[in-house]
Amino acid sequence: MESKGNTLVSPFMKEEITTDGFFNGSALFEDMPAALYTCDAEGKITFFNQAATDLWGRTPEIGKDSWCGSWKIFDASGFPINHDQCSMATTLKERRKIENQEMLIERPDGKRIYVLPHAKPIFDANGNMTGAINMLVDITYTKTKETTPEKEAPKNLAFMDSEERYHKMIDEVQDYAILLLDKDGCILNWNKGAQNIKGYTEAEILGKNFRVFYLPEDQENKLPEKLMQEAIEKGKAMNEGWRLRKDGTRFWGYVVITALHDSENNIIGFSKVTRDLTERKKAEDQLRYYAKSIESQNKQLEQYAYIASHDLQEPLRKIRFFAGLLEDNIGNPDIVKTNIGKINIAATRMSALITDILKYSQLSQLDKLFKPTDLNEVLESVKQDFDLIMEEKSVVIESTKLPVLDGIPMQLHQLFANLISNAIKFSSEKPVINISYRKISNEKVVECPELPFENTYHQISFTDNGIGFEQQYADQAFKLFHRLHEKTSGTGIGLALCKKIIENHKGYICVHSEPGQGATFTVFFPV
Repeated sequence: MESKGNTLVSPFMKEEITTDGFFNGSALFEDMPAALYTCDAEGKITFFNQAATDLWGRTPEIGKDSWCGSWKIFDASGFPINHDQCSMATTLKERRKIENQEMLIERPDGKRIYVLPHAKPIFDANGNMTGAINMLVDITYTKTKETTPEKEAPKNLAFMDSEERYHKMIDEVQDYAILLLDKDGCILNWNKGAQNIKGYTEAEILGKNFRVFYLPEDQENKLPEKLMQEAIEKGKAMNEGWRLRKDGTRFWGYVVITALHDSENNIIGFSKVTRDLTERKKAEDQLRYYAKSIESQNKQLEQYAYIASHDLQEPLRKIRFFAGLLEDNIGNPDIVKTNIGKINIAATRMSALITDILKYSQLSQLDKLFKPTDLNEVLESVKQDFDLIMEEKSVVIESTKLPVLDGIPMQLHQLFANLISNAIKFSSEKPVINISYRKISNEKVVECPELPFENTYHQISFTDNGIGFEQQYADQAFKLFHRLHEKTSGTGIGLALCKKIIENHKGYICVHSEPGQGATFTVFFPV
């Protein structure tokens, strides 16, 4: 154990114990079947678990009771002794561990229990003693067996050997992977929790380095070695991140590595505890997704307000202006004809804006139109829609075989049409559009860092050889009524529609581009 402020840190369980008796992070000690408790350097009790209160038959007061929580204590012969003569008091006075010194404790109800203490001092990283930890092993059965016939002995009492009981206690913990590492990080022991979380049997993993649990990029960046070095320098190291199971799948692990020292304070190895927090990570990712969705909806409202105050007002202003000119020059046929033409242009522009707004708003009304949709058929349908412009501009569309996915056919058709139309619009003289597909699972996608790891996705990329744009403007590409190239025609709603369609399908869309190098729009549909 080490001390950190008012916190005691166990080298065995890798959990923090505050001086008010509560764990920071989990109740691992609380669930242990052995009686465990800690004291500060003055002997005041700072923590105890449920097994300790069951053994003592009482609940001591944190920070007030000293040395131990027993009502009365006796030596092995049954002679009464004071609490300041117990193993915990001796450990703190002499700064050494006390083992195999039997004692007898008496509960308030009069029941007496033989125990075997395992008291050990706690030092911080600087070698200062900050307290001690004690495990009390109930050996009543062993003592009773010496004077009681075997047939009368209960069948379900504690283990006779205290060391075996301790190792059995660790081995039976199934919610935490508890490992012992040598100085080089090689695995020396393996409990059931480690097998449950990481997938290896003990025979498969003993002797291997714990680096095998880390992602290739983390191994390349030497994260395991950095954590070991931090544990050496600070006493322990904590880290959260993706880890690998035996079958190659990933889980989100919370890891605590604690340096272990011998009596001369030399590093002899490390203890390592891992907890699988994948479900918590999924919940946090989902909350972030919802928050991002709400933020997106708020921005849409701002965009609608901007449209009402600016985009729709502009054609109205022109209509009123040219209508005034028309009224003032009603007798001049040429001016009348010119003004009517300009009024029609402004009205057409306003009509297009209103139509696009309606299209966009309708995408928010999710209905139950989802059904299996063959994207190969969607692509062929879009090609037929664009056959004239494809022939006129010599457009070439290359595509790998696309998947069948659960979606809204009309919206998926609109998605493909907008992405292909966008590629043609910003293409060179001979547009070439490449559509590729692959299924991804538990992969880190550089182009779309917000993509959650734990899901499997259909990834479809649309790559063109067009004029491209600076990558710093990528986010603006999907904003409502925003155009990256102001000289192009259109209302600037096409890519915003694409983003909305992808969101309706619980997916993601991103773009990567360079000026003069074309652009690649990538969409991810959850499988």
